[in-house]
Amino acid sequence: MLSRDEYLAAWAGWHGGSDPADSTLVRGWLTLAYTLARPFAGRSPLLATALGLLAAIAAVGPAVAGGGWLVAAGLLVGLSGLLDSLDGALAIAGGTASRRGFVLDSAVDRLTEVAYAGALWAAGAPGWLAAAFGALCWLPDYLRARAGQAGVAETGAISVWERPTRVVMAGFTLGGAGVLAALGVGGPDAAGWVVTCGAAVGCLLGVVGTAQLGVQLRRALAD
Repeated sequence: MLSRDEYLAAWAGWHGGSDPADSTLVRGWLTLAYTLARPFAGRSPLLATALGLLAAIAAVGPAVAGGGWLVAAGLLVGLSGLLDSLDGALAIAGGTASRRGFVLDSAVDRLTEVAYAGALWAAGAPGWLAAAFGALCWLPDYLRARAGQAGVAETGAISVWERPTRVVMAGFTLGGAGVLAALGVGGPDAAGWVVTCGAAVGCLLGVVGTAQLGVQLRRALAD
């Protein structure tokens, strides 16, 4: 496998030159994925991709159950995010990354984010807010894809609303609500309020991150 620094440089190459050093969260997330991938060097990244999608979908079940089960929903969201990063680390650091795999991984990312929004809705967030959370997960990557088709080779600096942030917001929101419910803190409606507030904060970060990206792309697309 590549060294960690070589992996981070290769990751930047596959993501439009975005430097992981621009975000402590992203760099730490990628470093964790690389560390977890090392014992599985040589294994197919497709298995991690499939397991990550299944974990995200499975998170909806505990979210529907509510109460202390929301802790399990949060853990499954976190697991899905780690597996998603693990497949990229296996592919890039192992030298098996391909354009086909890159597109497949991106498509699975969008499906898992639909599951995150569904879990937030099932856990008590208003439907419109959960839908907005999901849409703002999709919008930045859609803009980057369209900009790439327009000839933009670089995606610019990493924003506050990248994939690790989305996973952390969804996972901690669900898990935190589950902890409160299990401890009986704040009454029967506390978990729903936590989920609603977490989804709202995620949407706020999504708006800010999309605006950051919009400024960068506007400059890059200037004729």
